[in-house]
Amino acid sequence: MKKEKKILFWVVPACIICIAAFFLLHKLTLEDDVARDHVKVGFILEGDESTPYSSNFIRATEDLKLQYGDRVDVEAMYNVAFEDTLAAIDRLCKDGVDIIFLNSVEYGEPAKAASVLYPDVEFCQSACDNANSEPYRSNYHTFMGRIYEGRYVAGRVAGLKLQELINNGTIKPEDALVGYVGAFPFNEVISGYTAFFLGVREECPTATMRVKYANTWTSYMLEKTLAKELIDEGCIVISQHSDTIGPAVMCETYDTFHPVYHVGYNQDMIDVAPTTSLIGTRIDWSLYITAAVGAVLENEKIEDYVSARIYGNDCGAGFDKGWVKMLELNTAVAPEGAQELIDETIEQIKDGKIQVFKGDYLGVDPSNPEDTWDLNNEFPENKKSSAPSFHYILKDVITVEE
Repeated sequence: MKKEKKILFWVVPACIICIAAFFLLHKLTLEDDVARDHVKVGFILEGDESTPYSSNFIRATEDLKLQYGDRVDVEAMYNVAFEDTLAAIDRLCKDGVDIIFLNSVEYGEPAKAASVLYPDVEFCQSACDNANSEPYRSNYHTFMGRIYEGRYVAGRVAGLKLQELINNGTIKPEDALVGYVGAFPFNEVISGYTAFFLGVREECPTATMRVKYANTWTSYMLEKTLAKELIDEGCIVISQHSDTIGPAVMCETYDTFHPVYHVGYNQDMIDVAPTTSLIGTRIDWSLYITAAVGAVLENEKIEDYVSARIYGNDCGAGFDKGWVKMLELNTAVAPEGAQELIDETIEQIKDGKIQVFKGDYLGVDPSNPEDTWDLNNEFPENKKSSAPSFHYILKDVITVEE
């Protein structure tokens, strides 16, 4: 009897403790599932509203306010230098943000490192490919639109214009030269100008391309200078993967001996180049950003909330989900049939009838000539991540000046 009482003396409290622990855990689980009333969102941007690329992220902050109203507060830091990334993150986290969006690929490594220091903050890094690499962090995410699709469409418009100039005798077939102002020799830039050029070639088979790198994202004067050099070398069409309106302004204002047209990125350039701007393309970052913030508000995993192709903690989409958009066609200078060509090409990309990185070309890795890709076999861009991986220069048709 005494033995039984002794057992009961220990069993009863143990049962009470277990029951209490169960209810506490259940309560905490329920609290985790309950939607939040409020989220604070941080942005770390390489530019400001004057730079077309960053202005697209600023536009996304406005979309957040429209969609979620006073449930969301936004704190943005502009013109953040790479070496100041960690300091900017630290400031936002101390200000109580729940999620941070960063828009420069250079922020990727410090942002991932900071995700360890701030495990309760979600970090969303654009245009980077390190979300699924070791060390893996569940609160670090990457995202990007398949902008090469938009560049290919813009390239077809530019090629149609070049062929129109050839057909009416304004230029000779061998004069169909395309110039490109690129920021850095990154995969993202190489993939972009290659897609653009392949679009040009679809409409103008004699076209060739010259590329000059600024080795910076946001230098208005340098981008203008590089555009001028390309025009002086005979380029009829100038396009860009850089973050200012410099190339468009140069195309519009430079008095040259041959016709010049511009194809833009991130921002409609017709207002600064009304007689030379043909068209442009951009990524609509707001679709990912509003979905990611919605996930945090609902205490859900970000990738479960985003309408895109998911690669682990990485998301990407193109025309199919509205992540890539064409900017306004300048009908004052556009070639005949351009709008019909745009609409048809977008539908073919959506239907999988067009494989952009395919054709009778040999691609050569500029840093390793032994690494080549025969584009008669399609290159599967974005096969493993939303960030571009195409890094080959098309032999004999694209010349790059480092």
